[in-house]
Amino acid sequence: MSAAWVRWLRYKAAPLAVPVLLAIADAMLVNGIDLDLEVGVSMGAAAALLVRRRFPLLVFLFTLPGLYIGYIWFAPMIALYTLAARRPGRARLVICALLLIAAHFLPYPISDFELTAYRENTLVLIDASVTSAAPIALGLLMRTRRELASRVEDLTRSLRREDRLLADRVKTTERARLAREMHDVVAHQVSLISLQAGAVQVSTDDAEARAGARTIRELSVRTLEELRHMVGVLRADGGEAEARDLAPQPDLEELPRLIEMSALDVTYERGVVAGAGGANGAKTVERAAFRTVQEALTNIRKHAPGARVRVRVDPVDTVRGADGAHGPEGADGAEAAEEGRTAHGLRVEIRNGPPDATAPVPGLPGGGHGLVGLRERAQSLGGTLEARRTSDGGFVVRAEFPYAAG
Repeated sequence: MSAAWVRWLRYKAAPLAVPVLLAIADAMLVNGIDLDLEVGVSMGAAAALLVRRRFPLLVFLFTLPGLYIGYIWFAPMIALYTLAARRPGRARLVICALLLIAAHFLPYPISDFELTAYRENTLVLIDASVTSAAPIALGLLMRTRRELASRVEDLTRSLRREDRLLADRVKTTERARLAREMHDVVAHQVSLISLQAGAVQVSTDDAEARAGARTIRELSVRTLEELRHMVGVLRADGGEAEARDLAPQPDLEELPRLIEMSALDVTYERGVVAGAGGANGAKTVERAAFRTVQEALTNIRKHAPGARVRVRVDPVDTVRGADGAHGPEGADGAEAAEEGRTAHGLRVEIRNGPPDATAPVPGLPGGGHGLVGLRERAQSLGGTLEARRTSDGGFVVRAEFPYAAG
């Protein structure tokens, strides 16, 4: 027998069938097997227990004739237990208990009742009271037990959630500590680089050397500003007041300066003006475009030294369909626009040719996560990013970022 059948028999069939079988056995033991009124009402009361969980009050009322006429106990007691466990209204239980006491206390037919049999009537009344109180008490106990188990389960989930929050808080604290250490170490080294570059700029008579030293110094200053900003982000709790104190983030206005200081042969084709998006989230999109170009130029310095580079930033219209997907408006743009809506955005493309075989390889370290981070950034903004090799041995990175809906 499979495990599913075992679970079904244990948790479904047995709790439903066992009370019915007990009630049938009780009816047969009390009234025999002759088909008469007593057996009929007793068997009917036993059969009604099959739907006691769905209609507990009706089933209890249906079992009372079996107790009153057929003198059976199991069916009405089980029905009253189910009522107490599932519909525990105080007034309802009191009325049902009195009905069970009356059905148990009064004989059938009612003409056999002897009012002067005080001792016998007292014993029957006590027996009827216990018969009605016991299933109610047991039903309320089982209901309380289920509620306690549910609350314990909720408490366990809450404790687990608190443990996760505590672990996240510990991680956040550790990140802040690492950020401070990173700032101390890197800021010290970059400051030394800036000082050395400044010394070279002052002491040398070579104009080219002075220009290179000035570039190194400016890069050092920008690196320190970026580092302070990132440390501030890592240490901030997310409050708006703290966010206002952070350094401004670069956008498309900073892109020409980035390209100028990249020490690469770059052709910049600018088809969009910074801040021209005029939509919600324009600064976020421009910052993402800036970071995409920055990471692509870094990868070119690492893997394709001496290669010629073309950077282009263009406005683009993308269509957001009913399923939320984006696609450029082309031949089918009109049909797509009928199904969705047009959202303006930016397209960034960085394309480089093959590396110069004569150029020295810088051997810069890399973690291999740059393009992954760019793709995740693009997806978080609802855009796309494509990175692939070209047929001439170069590489192209193309990203599209839609502006947020106004």
